[in-house]
Amino acid sequence: MEFTTKVLVRGPMLTRTGYGEHARSVLRALRLIEGVEIFVMPTQWGQSAWIWEDDDERQWIDECITKTVAYNAQQAAGYDLSIQVGIPNEWQRYAPVNIGVTAGIETTKVAPIWLEKANVMDRIITISEHSKAGFTGTVYEGTHKETGQRIKLECNTPIDIVHYPVKHYEEVDLGFDLDTEFNFLTVAQWGPRKNIEVTVQWFVEEFIDNPDVGLVVKTFAKGGSLIDRVRAENTLSQLLNKYPKRQCKVYLLHGDMSEEEMHSLYKHPQIKSFVSLTHGEGFGLPHFEAAYSGLPVIAPEWSGYLDFLCMPKTNKKGKTKVKPYFSTVEYEISPIQKHAVWEGVLQADSMWAYAEQGSYKMRLREMHKDYGRFKKDATDLQQWIHENFSLEQQSEKMINIFKDHITWHGAGTDDELDLDEWVAELESTAVAYE
Repeated sequence: MEFTTKVLVRGPMLTRTGYGEHARSVLRALRLIEGVEIFVMPTQWGQSAWIWEDDDERQWIDECITKTVAYNAQQAAGYDLSIQVGIPNEWQRYAPVNIGVTAGIETTKVAPIWLEKANVMDRIITISEHSKAGFTGTVYEGTHKETGQRIKLECNTPIDIVHYPVKHYEEVDLGFDLDTEFNFLTVAQWGPRKNIEVTVQWFVEEFIDNPDVGLVVKTFAKGGSLIDRVRAENTLSQLLNKYPKRQCKVYLLHGDMSEEEMHSLYKHPQIKSFVSLTHGEGFGLPHFEAAYSGLPVIAPEWSGYLDFLCMPKTNKKGKTKVKPYFSTVEYEISPIQKHAVWEGVLQADSMWAYAEQGSYKMRLREMHKDYGRFKKDATDLQQWIHENFSLEQQSEKMINIFKDHITWHGAGTDDELDLDEWVAELESTAVAYE
């Protein structure tokens, strides 16, 4: 191929976040498409930490950023295609063709501005059926103040789903042992949506007299700094001080961990189950990593992670039905809390899931008493996820989407892109990058 398509990728690819991983996955796919010149515009994601590894991929991204700054300074001709990773509020038309990549929303509906921005784009890539439903299932109707005409605001842009892929890492020694042999693990930022306070409080109440059970809380509020750690320690201590006779253990795990260390945490011999009482997830990356690591999961049966925590099951009569392969916590759908409202993102009139206390405590009890049954389901689920969410499969989906627009906008070549060759290369190179 002799043509060159200039592609601008805008997103938080240098941050240690789900959106950062999303942006890097876009770059990895684009990097393997011949005839594409990649430009990178990095953004921040909240107050999250940035990746610090000085590997080949980071060096390449830095080179792309430097090239982009110089290209923009020259007031050059512009770009053929833009791919923008983040929340839709930030989407703009940077090129003749524009693709928005987003994890979507965790609630029952998206904000009006999201629909307006979605219709500015030529295509949308999101991460789960739940996230897609937020766009396709939200409609706003009203009357134009000047004309009196009825107006309907809805998403008219095609939406594709590309999941995160399974990653493979060598286990490393984490350098610590826990005082308790049976331990649950929760991994989440300490904020309203993740519901960590309730996750910890109800765990303590269930195992308050049991000195052999623990809960590991891997968390942060605004990053991995010492100040953030002290804040997390104080918040957790205040919560636990309500239970002076507590015998079960609660461990705080704070600070940056490498991908190898995080995956080793899911496989730590004393970690038996992953728990989450999140109000909702666009995808749920920690849930995914725990599940493909073979760890039994406890969570409400709602939102994005159902795409990979539920799998098809064929009975003796040959009928196939999708069923959950995790321990499901009962819940109710209710309006989000007032302090969780985020103008233009989390709508005040939207809803999400609230776990039921008794159901959560029962699932904890069942997991502890009948662990073998849940471990078997988790092992079956792990195998299915590895077969259906591989790096090869998800990368091919991403490349096919980009290929449509690159071929169309790429000087009219009729050459076919060799996807099999690219995917094979991606499988080998992505491991090296990570």
